[in-house]
Amino acid sequence: MKKTLFNIGQKSKLALQENISEKIKNKVLKDYCYLIKKNKSKILKSNDKDLNFAKSKKIKDNLIERLKINEKKINEILISINNIIKLKDPCNKILESWKRPNGLNISKVTIPLGVIGVIYESRPNVTSDVSALCFKSGNAVILRGGSEAINTNKVFSDLFRLALQRNNINKDYIQFINSKKRNFVDLMLSEMQNYIDVIIPRGGKGLVEKVQKFSKVPTIGHLEGICHTYIDSEADMNMAAKIIFNSKMRNTAICGATETILVNDKISQKNINLIFEKIYKKNCKLIGDLKFKKKFKGNVQIAKDKDWTTEYLAPIVSVKTVKNLDEAIRHINKFGTMHTDAIITKNKIKAQRFLNNVKSSIAMHNTSTQFADGGEFGYGGEVGISTNKLPPRGPVGLNQLVSYKYQIKSNGSIRD
Repeated sequence: MKKTLFNIGQKSKLALQENISEKIKNKVLKDYCYLIKKNKSKILKSNDKDLNFAKSKKIKDNLIERLKINEKKINEILISINNIIKLKDPCNKILESWKRPNGLNISKVTIPLGVIGVIYESRPNVTSDVSALCFKSGNAVILRGGSEAINTNKVFSDLFRLALQRNNINKDYIQFINSKKRNFVDLMLSEMQNYIDVIIPRGGKGLVEKVQKFSKVPTIGHLEGICHTYIDSEADMNMAAKIIFNSKMRNTAICGATETILVNDKISQKNINLIFEKIYKKNCKLIGDLKFKKKFKGNVQIAKDKDWTTEYLAPIVSVKTVKNLDEAIRHINKFGTMHTDAIITKNKIKAQRFLNNVKSSIAMHNTSTQFADGGEFGYGGEVGISTNKLPPRGPVGLNQLVSYKYQIKSNGSIRD
């Protein structure tokens, strides 16, 4: 097993030696789109196998939803790849340049990160998104998807490798570990530091905690998406109702879904019911404190401490009443995961105070937290959302998958 992984790592390093122009990169991605369209039925059949396996293992409904590929999701994948094609190649760009009195001409130039290892669960679209982003940014990638999606992932990765071959590019820019054995993950984390430059985990809390705890390779990732939306006393209540519905219910299974709603104590009973009526009618379970329970006409389960630290990924939301903006900020900074947090208010001074003081990697004003997505940021797609304090933070797209080096030229300068 170790020998197999080392061989994969060596192939990735070898692939990186090729210098590929932006024109050829885009040609590969266009061919990949063509192959996905041509093999749509094959993708759907493979996904049916994975769905049947997942259901037989009684995998949770929210994970089944993430696993599912249909015509709509294939079209979304194609849109994402086409958006990546439109973006400029981020490699070999001069970020800054300057001259020094000592005769040095210094340039700060972007370079690929190298070999990226991605460990992920459930979502087969990660295979296509990550492959496209890593390749366009000049990186090789080693993919290790979850066992529940192995058939779909293999088809997507095989099609990308075929697109590379058609353009006479080393197909090992993209490699997929076609095995359900969990030991491969352990070995990637503990034995591959000579081959992998960065590990990116995409999955549940257990996976990300494991990667962060045991990886000997640098990591980019987020632990959970416990996202908050705070409704201020000076909010437009109709806007609040609209944003809350979208933030929670548009897609409950994504990490950008709002999991806790904070409501200002001054908001009237009438407005509380206006805001929460629509999500309640859509069978969203409300878990709230006593003050909220007294104001809302529908059924409310009393919240426990664990509810403020729970990522539901389902039509469930916790609601807490707060006295003011400062209490809302304190709650978010204590219980949040530095993912995405929003304020709804007409008061621009309060909004700016919120944006400045929450620790989130993405802070929003009068905006649905469901916009926490690289595609929506104009990145074409994302490898994930980083909640690390060190860069990159937020959606990790094309321009976040490069580092830089300093290139220095002179006319024979020597130091005194």
